[in-house]
Amino acid sequence: MLRTLNLQGVENLKEFKMNILITGVSKGLGLETAILCLKKGYKVYGISRTKTSEISALIETYGLKFEWLEFDLINVDEIRDKIFKNWIGIKIPIHAFVNNAALAYDDIITNMNLGSLDKMYRVNVFSPLILTKYVIRQMILHKIHGSIIHISSISVHTGYKGLAMYASTKGALEAFSKNTSREWGEKGIRSNCLVAGFMETEMSATLNNDQKNRIYNRTSLKKPVDVNSVANTIVYLISNEANSITGQNIHVDNGTI
Repeated sequence: MLRTLNLQGVENLKEFKMNILITGVSKGLGLETAILCLKKGYKVYGISRTKTSEISALIETYGLKFEWLEFDLINVDEIRDKIFKNWIGIKIPIHAFVNNAALAYDDIITNMNLGSLDKMYRVNVFSPLILTKYVIRQMILHKIHGSIIHISSISVHTGYKGLAMYASTKGALEAFSKNTSREWGEKGIRSNCLVAGFMETEMSATLNNDQKNRIYNRTSLKKPVDVNSVANTIVYLISNEANSITGQNIHVDNGTI
């Protein structure tokens, strides 16, 4: 249960330290990251497909500090109008973008379905690329030395049966992030990937205990990755304390072998 905070005195955007755009904010890692950002005094612009009870609690608790948009990132062509024109607008500076939303399509390669593959690429790759385009434009417009963080997966770096297609989307993000950092570093814009290990989230809920244990036994710590540890690393990468970190793949994976 989220604690009700005293919102007295929160009257305008100038009172917020930074404005953070986070996708996939309704649950799991996105929700945890949003809460940590809000507790630090940042304003969070959260995007998700559905309004969960957790989203309602954030709106009630944090008031003007948290703004939410119901939007399905599969609709790549609508990103500019729905998010940057009609919602955030050009007058709002964006200090950080956390690309957390993802669609999992797991199967062996010989069963690959083009329709499912297309949907996953639209959410996991095409939407983040277009979002990054407009986030960078906002940062340049407002002369922001900003931070872009893409959530990648340990499956890019070590193979898992059934995850080849999913891993390919995250590998694309890692390549994109590296080149983004090179292209826009002169403007003070940083771009990193956080390579997360397997966490106890809705995305891994379809695995049975035996499957999970086999995955966890491939790590040095022999357990699921702590969601709070990943979220805290994201918040660190947002902060000015990480202003020399860019173009990196930061592993938070319990030492996956």
